[in-house]
Amino acid sequence: MSVRVGVLGATGAVGQRLIQLLDPHPDFEIAALTASESSAGKQYSDAAKWRVDSPIPEGVADTTVGATDPEAVPDDVDLLFSSLPSSVGEAVEPAFAEAGYVVSSNSSNARLADDVPLVIPEVNHDHLDLIEVQRDERGWDGALIKNPNCSTITMVPTLGVLAQFGLEKITVSTLQAVSGAGYDGVSSMEIIDNVLPHIGGEEEKMETETRKLLGEFDGAAVDWHDVDVSASCNRVPTLDGHLENVWAETTEDVTPAEAEDAFRDAPGLDLHSSPESLIRVFEDPNRPQPRLDRNVENGQGIAVGPVQSTSDGLQYDCLAHNTIRGAAGASVLNGELLLDQGYL
Repeated sequence: MSVRVGVLGATGAVGQRLIQLLDPHPDFEIAALTASESSAGKQYSDAAKWRVDSPIPEGVADTTVGATDPEAVPDDVDLLFSSLPSSVGEAVEPAFAEAGYVVSSNSSNARLADDVPLVIPEVNHDHLDLIEVQRDERGWDGALIKNPNCSTITMVPTLGVLAQFGLEKITVSTLQAVSGAGYDGVSSMEIIDNVLPHIGGEEEKMETETRKLLGEFDGAAVDWHDVDVSASCNRVPTLDGHLENVWAETTEDVTPAEAEDAFRDAPGLDLHSSPESLIRVFEDPNRPQPRLDRNVENGQGIAVGPVQSTSDGLQYDCLAHNTIRGAAGASVLNGELLLDQGYL
């Protein structure tokens, strides 16, 4: 039997991508769509300016959009995927969890809260059990789980592999696609023939979320990893796909060949949307490239270029599709993990 799910913030860019991923899903059935007051009460096809590269699913197009309020969502919906702006999610998501709904959220609010699981299933699936702490402390019947920022999620699967060699310092410079800012986030006059050398709040997200994701869960709390992370984040005129240049210093001496072998051996999970190979390593020094490689493993994989030695450690480039693996697809994976672990 399919799990009935809803999408909060269904008309936005990530909400549309969620619908695209969920409509053919074997375990999930879309049963509720919510949006702002201006969209509530309209048919979805009228409320959403559809921009995903496939038609609106027939069963969704004529669905009436509801208000983003626990009282407006049917009681038999078991799981909600949230793509709300963080300013809205901060107030609304806890209200849904308190009302008994399990929320898998892409929004940035509460990612660093002590009792909120921040999860990449292939990296730290054990952190999901922080839900038990959350429910005890907050008295919720539901739960709130987060996936990380789209730039963080591109890099951290590779760091999860390198952690076996001891991580001391990470430096990363990102080249992030315009879709990461949303449809109206960056004007064409601002980004065409240009690079924006700062993305507000992005560096801090990478520097903090990485340490929580790589931390150890002891059954009561997450002890953050002590790795030093420094990030510089840049917006570039590509549509989709965040490309990142990473420098990693490890406590153990690691050769490029050993690192590449470790990347290739990165374990996956037996979830519907999990990639068969989490990390694809290219031998061509001109790869990965956003236009060529963002859809590796249907957009759920991480593409990595050849690893090089530096005076301090290793250097490599990594790439992921920022609206699939970095956003909607990450939330869906977390939903599949919640189902697999018996939280639905």
